[in-house]
Amino acid sequence: MITTRPITLEGTRVKLMPLSADHGESFKPILLAEELYKLWYTAVPMVEQIEEEIKRRLAFQSIGAWIPFSVKDKRDDKICGMTSYMNIDIKNRRVEIGSTWLSKTVQRSGLNTQMKYLMLEHAFESFNCIAVEFRTHFMNHQSRTAIERLGAKLDGVLRNHQIMPNNSLRDTCVYSITNAEWPTVKAHLNHLQSLHIQNTLNQ
Repeated sequence: MITTRPITLEGTRVKLMPLSADHGESFKPILLAEELYKLWYTAVPMVEQIEEEIKRRLAFQSIGAWIPFSVKDKRDDKICGMTSYMNIDIKNRRVEIGSTWLSKTVQRSGLNTQMKYLMLEHAFESFNCIAVEFRTHFMNHQSRTAIERLGAKLDGVLRNHQIMPNNSLRDTCVYSITNAEWPTVKAHLNHLQSLHIQNTLNQ
């Protein structure tokens, strides 16, 4: 059953902790050094916007619509990004995984694979979801590739779905994984994680 109370999800490589206003100072060095907000097709906050972004996510949590997380890399015990369960639909047992950004230092390192595994596992095996959704900008090819690599399938494209801060129009790609597909996706993600571990040992 889906509940909207804060939860912690933890694997060997990553820990997803309930987002807190206290985490703002941990995000600032990443945002300042990496300038992730410059990717126009994403919605990564600037340094001066991080407190407001945390408040926004916690406000959605307060009304039962989101469960936001801070992402910690267990290799160095440092916070390295944010993610959320979004658009929680308790009646129809559906959630969206999104509003994710990660430091460049952990991208393509296996951390995101384990993070998504933990979130999908909890959604299907604890929340008993019938489907988990992912959404991304049509132009965000890195995100689309990562979502497809998980095993999610494209449901369709919402044309002119949103007006971006630069006044361009966003076409939104909608992907999903269903509960019937989860056992196969789970086996696939376990395989990917074992490959990451093997590659790390061989380095």
